[in-house]
Amino acid sequence: MAEQKLAGGAGLLERDVELGAARRALASLAAAEAPTGPGEHLLVYTGAAGLGKTSLLAAVRRAATDSGLLALTARGGEQEQLTAFHLVRTLLRPLLAQVGEEAGRELLGGWTDIVGPALGLTTVAAGAAPDPQGVRDGLDWIVTNLAVQRGPLVMMVDDAHWADAESLSWLASFAGRVDELPVLLVVAYRPDELPEIPAAFRTIADSNGTRALGLTALTPDAVAELVTDLFSASGVAVDDAFSREVWAVTGGNPFETVELLAKAQERGVAPVEASCPLLRDLAAASQGSGLVARLERLGQSSVRLAWSVSVLGIHTPLELAGSVASLSHTAVAEAADRLREARILTGHQILEFVHPLIATSVYRGIPEELRTGMHAKAGWAVLRAGGSPGTAARHWLEIPPQGDSEVVEQLRSAARLFMQAGAPETAQRCLARALREPPSGAQRAEVLFELGCSTLLYDPASTVGHLRAALEQPVLSPRLHEGITVRLAQSLAHSNNLLEAAETTSGAAESADSEQTRLRLLVWNFMWCAFDAAEQGSKDRSQRLSDLALLLEREEQRIGVAERYVFGLRAWDAVVRGEPVRTAVHYADLAQQRDGLSWTDQEWAFEVPTLASLVYMYADLPERAEALFAKGIAEYEEAGWRGAHLAFGHTILAYIRFRTGNLAEAERSAREGLATANRVGEGIPVHWYAVGTLIAILLARGGLDEAHELAERYRFRAPYSAAVVFPDSQTVRGGLLLAAADFDGAVTELAAAGERLDGREMSNPGWCGWQRALAQSHAARGETEYARTLAEDALARAERFGTASAIGMELRSCAALAEGDRRLELLRQSLAQFERCTAPYEHTRAALDLGLALREVGRFAEAAEQLRSALTLAESCAADELATQARTALEQVSPAS
Repeated sequence: MAEQKLAGGAGLLERDVELGAARRALASLAAAEAPTGPGEHLLVYTGAAGLGKTSLLAAVRRAATDSGLLALTARGGEQEQLTAFHLVRTLLRPLLAQVGEEAGRELLGGWTDIVGPALGLTTVAAGAAPDPQGVRDGLDWIVTNLAVQRGPLVMMVDDAHWADAESLSWLASFAGRVDELPVLLVVAYRPDELPEIPAAFRTIADSNGTRALGLTALTPDAVAELVTDLFSASGVAVDDAFSREVWAVTGGNPFETVELLAKAQERGVAPVEASCPLLRDLAAASQGSGLVARLERLGQSSVRLAWSVSVLGIHTPLELAGSVASLSHTAVAEAADRLREARILTGHQILEFVHPLIATSVYRGIPEELRTGMHAKAGWAVLRAGGSPGTAARHWLEIPPQGDSEVVEQLRSAARLFMQAGAPETAQRCLARALREPPSGAQRAEVLFELGCSTLLYDPASTVGHLRAALEQPVLSPRLHEGITVRLAQSLAHSNNLLEAAETTSGAAESADSEQTRLRLLVWNFMWCAFDAAEQGSKDRSQRLSDLALLLEREEQRIGVAERYVFGLRAWDAVVRGEPVRTAVHYADLAQQRDGLSWTDQEWAFEVPTLASLVYMYADLPERAEALFAKGIAEYEEAGWRGAHLAFGHTILAYIRFRTGNLAEAERSAREGLATANRVGEGIPVHWYAVGTLIAILLARGGLDEAHELAERYRFRAPYSAAVVFPDSQTVRGGLLLAAADFDGAVTELAAAGERLDGREMSNPGWCGWQRALAQSHAARGETEYARTLAEDALARAERFGTASAIGMELRSCAALAEGDRRLELLRQSLAQFERCTAPYEHTRAALDLGLALREVGRFAEAAEQLRSALTLAESCAADELATQARTALEQVSPAS
């Protein structure tokens, strides 16, 4: 800003390109013109310190305001980098405070509970903490709503290299949407100081189809113009040699040039060649030790105030700075005046350094021991002034361990705030620092437990270490011991150590001191056993689960959450084992009594509600399954769980729709599930579900090439997940090879899948149809008799389970291997089964097969009737390839039709 003022208000020197880009973007935004190319609603300015990035953004803000656009600004601070969402709060809080409570609620919409903690508007809620993606989605919605309701909107972020990681992650993702919105995003940073994390922000310009505009130093001519403008105001002529020396001393850095010239005027230095030797000494006084010496000449109270502001960071209240500096009200006011006159500080009630370079020099000039002491004092001062533990936490991170249990408690409180704000990594830093304090004996197990919980979904391997250490603590309450055990088992399961997870909960259940604790641990034990693809002793475990469910069912008056989880697991076990469907539905109904199972209960997990709801799909009750999944997805969204949990929700909903509904809707849901999983990260467990489901849908719709590309992109092949996945990944892989006519490869994969599943007595063909696909693969290799044996065994299993869809699929499979009237009879039986359930895709396949079989034996009228039925069914469920086959066959049978 000083540079622009000294330039006579004619504009920033040698910044025509940068200002021109801003003017064009603002004009387009004000005129509500759609961008003609990617990246036109994003401006990125880069350059070293002092090159004028802040001045550029100030000019953009003035132009935006003059154009009637809503402008929001924020900047990163060197001392604020470890405070999650600090930059986002700086950006949005002033506007929310300005518009008032009612309008603020309208701008936040239904996102208050999810985003409020990140914005510092609400305290920790009692419900589940949102995940980082949920908070980012909420911020997207709020800013979009703000732009539409009150925009167009210009958002300017200065010193982004010092912004907190959470804010940068959001900015990087939101930048990809700005071209669709009435928003201009302007970002400035020092490229050499940009943090490694988040990596997406480092490529924010390239990823959005634009390029960063790099600021360069001023040329000698520009510096000469600056010198002349400054001194001509007092009627003093300037020697060319003096201007050249100013440029040589400062390297053309605009901030350093302005500071040097201001000092020259202050000292009465004439702008002549004879004064050139003085310039280097004057420049040194503005940097490093020279700045420190200049500060010391202002007096001790000024030094202490400057130190205090450097420790407290940007936007420091005068009273708070005086408290940390131990200055009286009068002394702090006088010291602030002196620092303003010396062009070190600016502002009155809110103090800031004139330039970040000065702030850095002052902070680094504080003796180390004194600096840590000031951070400790600042932490308590922030709390006394009404600040939150989250705001104070960055000061505790700067001080050495002292064994202060109260600091441990403050760090734990801060961690809870950061978890509720969707910033688990910042919470982890706080808890890791609390461990180093160190905590008292009574606190240590709790801190380790909280640290383990904070990393559970993001770093399960680290979680295992924290929780094992917590279990080793000498004093644990029964409830804490239970909580640690449950979370340890979860982290082991998420690390693909399902056997150890099951053993951990089993051992703890045996030594539990209460029946309720034992029951809860048994629920987790049964669940991890159910998900262990290599489980040994499945039959014994199923029997124990069956016995427990029967016992609990008889004690109806005592049924609570744990009991209903047992019923849910019993229902799922009945499905995969192929027990009579009425047994599965009976226990699923028991699990859903009393308002059903919560999908976001922090004391439990989402897996059992998922399994219990899926039972209805396999039981030919798809409407019930869809309704329960809609409820679960709504719970996820309401809680701000918009990462892996939401990906699971959309993916399995897609699988339900694939099995029982419209393939087009199924494909949309599967793609949404996969896209959500991709936002969370590569290689997470939900990718096995999402990719397998989408491949199955694509094969059903005739998209073999895309299915192959998908399998290659996500390495959908051995080694498969150690956890049970549905649809079964190896079976889907076998089906993909079968569709590609790789019959030998298909047999290898499908036979291995069958051996694994049968080894666990997971024998329901309605749950996994590996036998159907394997029979087809053997038949394609000419091994018809063995294929018939497989198909007949699958039919017997389906009849034991008893659903129309399962029986119908296996009857059709048997028909494919039969001949003559036997084939026609099996297909008619298959059709009759599908008429009793909602399975339009499989119904279509049976009708098409019957029509083709009738055509082969010359019964053309009947064939045409079945083919027309198949075409109608195929079109109704978006089975495009089957529709094409039916249409072609129908034309051959009855050209006139």
